[in-house]
Amino acid sequence: MTKAEFIELMQEVGEYEEKTDAEKAIKAFTGAITKALVDKKSISLIGFGTFSTVEVAEKSGKVPGKNTTYTKPAHTAPKFKIGKTLKDVVANA
Repeated sequence: MTKAEFIELMQEVGEYEEKTDAEKAIKAFTGAITKALVDKKSISLIGFGTFSTVEVAEKSGKVPGKNTTYTKPAHTAPKFKIGKTLKDVVANA
């Protein structure tokens, strides 16, 4: 699904009169989640899922097919854990 198709779906499901209103809602939602994750806060939407961050340790490995190694530095990564209600709805669709 493209962004334009998702905006149309959001307009339909959210009963927005204008596509621009649906797009503003999407931007607000994703912006708020991004800000919370940057601040290392967790967001729980009961039945939908939980957005959080995890600390990933430094990792080294070997490049396949070459005799070189790499080191990926430690970093913070976003994580999403699906909620039971969403999981059940998708499984039974």
